[in-house]
Amino acid sequence: MSKFKIAVYADGASVDGMLEARDKWDVAGFTTNPSLMKKAGITDYVQFAKDALAAVNGLPLSFEVFSDDFEVMEEEAKKLAKLGDNVFVKIPITNSKGESSIPLIEKLSKSGVQINITAILTIEQVASVVKVLQQGTHNIISVFAGRIADTGIDPIPLMKQAVALTTQTPEAELLWASCREVLNIFQAQEIGVDIITVTNAVLKKLSMVGKDPKQLSLETVQGFHNDVEALGFSIL
Repeated sequence: MSKFKIAVYADGASVDGMLEARDKWDVAGFTTNPSLMKKAGITDYVQFAKDALAAVNGLPLSFEVFSDDFEVMEEEAKKLAKLGDNVFVKIPITNSKGESSIPLIEKLSKSGVQINITAILTIEQVASVVKVLQQGTHNIISVFAGRIADTGIDPIPLMKQAVALTTQTPEAELLWASCREVLNIFQAQEIGVDIITVTNAVLKKLSMVGKDPKQLSLETVQGFHNDVEALGFSIL
């Protein structure tokens, strides 16, 4: 794996995948979320969390709350935080009704919980978070740059604004979430983002970094040729 100045976190909900990322690539932490857990078929959250913590061997690991109710969310956050000093509790910027999580984020920050504020897609949301983080705490602000790009909007201008805000906030690290391709790692690093989350599927492509495009062109054609032979198709 190429050495990056930006911290690369592996994103997934498979303990085996976490072990693979830890052993194969120079990852600095891990994140997961309910959607990834559903896809992975997780049925026991607490047991998964304990197994995952054992797998990451002390590296930062983010677990997300499940509830849509802020009072319950607070209790879940406190329970997750007790699992380990390396745990960051993921709190969505709003609940599913669009109600702001800022009061809860401020409350949890005051109690010393390490928070990963997630599902952020606007600079206004970033600004609202940095205002309530308490001095001396350690938190992550996750901006979903990939999802912004999915709308046809270039996320770079917003991410640059977010960098400017978070560099003035010692309590916050900025995370580029929903990475789609290896290029995103270089883009995030170039503008000064602290962390980027990357799936194992993208991590596997890091072996291509620095490869000569002409050689890659040849290998691509050879791949097509091998597939044609395997299919046994004929046009004539």
